[in-house]
Amino acid sequence: MVLEKIKICVMCICVLCVIVLMMGIFCFASFRIPSNSMEPTLISGDYILVNKMIKGARLFNIFAAFNKEDITINRAIGYGTFKRNDVLVFNFPYPEGKWDSIQFDIHKYYVKRCIALPGDTLEIHRGVYNIKGCQDILGNRLAQIQISLLPDSLFPQSILCAYPQCEKMRWTIKEMGPIPIPGKGQSIELNDTTVSLYHELINWEQRSKLILKKDTVYMNDSIIKWYCFRENYYFVAGDNVGSSQDSRYWGLLPESYIVGKAVLIWKSNDESGKLRWSRILSKIE
Repeated sequence: MVLEKIKICVMCICVLCVIVLMMGIFCFASFRIPSNSMEPTLISGDYILVNKMIKGARLFNIFAAFNKEDITINRAIGYGTFKRNDVLVFNFPYPEGKWDSIQFDIHKYYVKRCIALPGDTLEIHRGVYNIKGCQDILGNRLAQIQISLLPDSLFPQSILCAYPQCEKMRWTIKEMGPIPIPGKGQSIELNDTTVSLYHELINWEQRSKLILKKDTVYMNDSIIKWYCFRENYYFVAGDNVGSSQDSRYWGLLPESYIVGKAVLIWKSNDESGKLRWSRILSKIE
């Protein structure tokens, strides 16, 4: 009788472990906020719950990812889409600190707010984010205005200069764009401007390299005049716009690098380790 009860308990524990594991793979994940880039929405020491099910959980060879090999990322079936102003958790696409080639690093995650979606045209004017045809307030508007009021002379060039950081455009974090955000299946004509904006994305998708010579674009020694994107991309930014490394600097985020949407602060500790009770179970908006 005792042996039967032990067997039942062991089976229940095993089933519970499988359920928890499957939920961790397909449904939810937890992350700790290490910096101030999303203040005041998220602060250092917050623990957030991330919903993976909106676009579907990512499925890939985790062993190859740990070995930093090329991987193919697929998704389980989701029930929705990401929206402007969603707070997203993703693998940072430039983990080596060089913003000239996209790489997948399973260890490095960022949390930022979604500003622009595939198909949007984004412009930053006087520090404020604007989407063509959209009247929504995007991101932390007050912080954007505060940045715009500061003279350019107060910013080091490394902070002021924005993506794609080329001499021809000379965009800044105050004046940037317009930038069409590519979507899967969207085609663009390749020229000096579009190559400057999208060459990292195209190089990553093709596992090859675009070369621009005298207004002619080459890939693998062949002339290319048009390109059709294989992936959706997003423009993301931190709420603390004066202290955030985001799409204003490194460019657009591939959809396959997104883990999911941050929905809840389930725990929060201050620097001494004490619980911030007022932040526990706070909804992330």
